[in-house]
Amino acid sequence: MAITLVSTTKAKKVAPEVVSYHRTELAVILSLYGRMVAAGEWRDYGISSSRDIAIFSIFRHTSENPVYRIEKRPKLAKKQGIYSVIAMNGQVLKRGRDLKTVLAVLERKMIRAVSG
Repeated sequence: MAITLVSTTKAKKVAPEVVSYHRTELAVILSLYGRMVAAGEWRDYGISSSRDIAIFSIFRHTSENPVYRIEKRPKLAKKQGIYSVIAMNGQVLKRGRDLKTVLAVLERKMIRAVSG
């Protein structure tokens, strides 16, 4: 004789988690953003997030495409690094596991813009 167990409760659907920036990550990004705004290089930003990626977009003017995108992809954490900086043309400027190190590529561009 076999016993069959039947569940009367319905399986709960779990909402997919959304990738977003942590407060400490935003502090680092907004610090750089503030310096670039003061230098007159950047004017606006936008933040978007989904299940796989969080994007901080940087604009020179409000009505155009982003000049740079700072992306956070947790699935790439053990491969290429969780963070990447991508230029307007889609070129990946820097990838890595440490946000400050990845953002250094934009710091160098600020030094060139101010001194040049």
